[in-house]
Amino acid sequence: MAVVTDSTACLPPGLARHHQVSVVPLDVVVDGARSLDGEVAPADLLAALERGARVSTSQPPPAAFAAVYARAVADGAAGIVSVHLSGGLSGTVSAARAAAAGCEVPVVVVDSGSAAMGLGFAVLAAARAARAEPVEAPSARSRWRWLHRAPAPVPPPVPTPEEVAAVAVRTATAGSVWFLVDSLDHLRRGGRLSAASAVLGTLLALHPLLTLSGGRLTVAAKVRTRRAARARLEQLAVDAVLARGSARLAVHHLDREADAQGLADAIVARTDQRVVEVVVAPAGAVLAAHVGPGLLAVVVTGAAAAGGAEAPGAEPPGAGPTVDLSSAPGAAVLSAEGRSAERRRP
Repeated sequence: MAVVTDSTACLPPGLARHHQVSVVPLDVVVDGARSLDGEVAPADLLAALERGARVSTSQPPPAAFAAVYARAVADGAAGIVSVHLSGGLSGTVSAARAAAAGCEVPVVVVDSGSAAMGLGFAVLAAARAARAEPVEAPSARSRWRWLHRAPAPVPPPVPTPEEVAAVAVRTATAGSVWFLVDSLDHLRRGGRLSAASAVLGTLLALHPLLTLSGGRLTVAAKVRTRRAARARLEQLAVDAVLARGSARLAVHHLDREADAQGLADAIVARTDQRVVEVVVAPAGAVLAAHVGPGLLAVVVTGAAAAGGAEAPGAEPPGAGPTVDLSSAPGAAVLSAEGRSAERRRP
């Protein structure tokens, strides 16, 4: 089973390689010069924004996904799960679906309804679930001894693409994401936030805290000072961790690694050892283009959900991410709640 995502998951490269996740980069355009996300350092992009450069981003073309899917098939994948940035923020997931329709193996495309490590934790959960393997049988030489020991554990079933995708859906649904930015102007210009919300925050010189709701960015709070906004962000994360038995935490930044690490340390210290994994990583050039300078972002999700330990096929709680299965010669389409399916012909 192959697992694919896009660069807005902000997965550190070593983590993506370790979990064998393929990452399709979005495009970043600075004053007409196009490059791939990852080729432009976030600090360089921030410098371009500060000098007034025209910066935009665009989703990968379907051909980019098709090439990654084809490589996965050539490497022996019998199924693919492709988990992506919220469709409410980008057309990336639509491009993945277009490519999936022409793939020779079943492809499940998941609209995570999230971004950054809200997406990334869902991807890692899918990768862990996809690696489920049967327990090897003992050799003939050791068979007698093995039979007279305690019963062997029941081999886990080989997961289907739909089951792996369900793990990603549950993890994305269970996650909470907050963004602290210095200004809403970049998000307004990129069409990711309403003009009314952006103008109000700018006129009052407020520091906004944003969250993802229904796959779209909304303003969670507006705070007078950066210091107070940073404290509010920390408290939101602490409350989210304490509400879970155990949690995974990610903190993103734009050229503010020390601030991000300090925030992560503070959250861990205040949550009674409930954080079992911490990821501190740059936000990436695509997010930098839309949020501008000063970003600190926090992602919290349940450790069980992100670890892919749930029973395959369990239903996600309520509406949120959506799943689309494209395969030949037919396809199953799950509703937004993930509770019903119907067969269709291409």
